[in-house]
This record gives sequence, C-alpha cells and structure tokens, in this order.
Amino acid sequence: MISTFCALPPLSEDYLSLIPSDLPESHRTIAAEADRIHESALWSSQGQFEQAKFWRLVNLMFGVPAAVLAAISGGTSLSGHLGPWAGILALIAAACSAVMTTVNAARRMTHSQASANAYLQLQTAARQFLTIDLAIMSYEDARDALRNLTNTRDELNKTADAPGRLAYKRATKNITGGGQTYEADGEQ
Repeated sequence: MISTFCALPPLSEDYLSLIPSDLPESHRTIAAEADRIHESALWSSQGQFEQAKFWRLVNLMFGVPAAVLAAISGGTSLSGHLGPWAGILALIAAACSAVMTTVNAARRMTHSQASANAYLQLQTAARQFLTIDLAIMSYEDARDALRNLTNTRDELNKTADAPGRLAYKRATKNITGGGQTYEADGEQ
C-alpha cells in the first residue's frame, strides 16, 4: 500500500477530479499527479486562449486606426485642403504603427493561440490517460506515461508566455462558469 496518497495536496475546490473510484491503490499517486497535470493544462489552455483574444484586440485597436489614418492623411495631403491636418493624421498613424511594431501583438496572438492548443492537447492526453488507460496499465507503464505527460507539460511551460492578469480573470470566469465542460460529462 502507498500511504503518500493522503498526504498529497488537494486539487483546487473548483476542479472536479477525474480519478476513477475503482482504480487500484497502487496507481492512486500516479492518478493524483496526472489529475494535477490535467488541471494545470485546463487552466493554462484557457489562460492562453484569453491572452490570444487580448492580443488580437490590441492588434485591431492599433492596426485599423493606423491604416485608416494613413489613408486619410494621404488623401487629404494630395487634395491640399486641410493644411496641417494631413501631417497630424500621418503622425498619429505613424505612432500607431510604431506601437504595433514594438508590441508585436500579431506574433503574440499567434504564439498564445499555438500554446493554448498545445495545452489543450496535453489536457486531452491526461484525461484519456486517467479515464481510459491507467486502470489497465502496469505500474511501470503508468509511470512511463506519467513521465511523458510531465515532460510535455514542462516543455510547454518553457515556451509559453505567461498570461496577463486580465486573461487569468477571464479564464477563471470561463472555467468556473462551465466553459470547459462537455455535455457528455453531465450524463455520467
């Protein structure tokens, strides 16, 4: 018997554990750790999706005005009717373009989206390991599978940008509001 199962820290109170009740006692510590990886991937994927939405908004907030103002300033300078306003509009468009270049919101949005999808893959793999495969695996095979999940999570954590506070709050609202649940889970 492994007695360390009871000593492991509990998962967050908002999280519904995926550990099967009929799991052999020898596999319980592996299941608890895989469940933590699943929960971590759930929060990380949702945070990255929310961060991608934020960067998409930033890109639009500066990109659209930059393009519109550049077009207006070009047209007004050619017509010669607005005096210094064409130059002022051109300067504002240049400032928006400079912010876009410095912030690089398009790259950040793409990177956050890719990280979110990678965490979603890890979440699915951990869920399938816990709910389908673990109960019929040998201890050694289960330990190897857990090691692979851990390595995948660690690699994702190295490359993903940390979501901002707003993304975290929106992710929390989405997860606690049921945005990461499946109808199939309600039938069980």
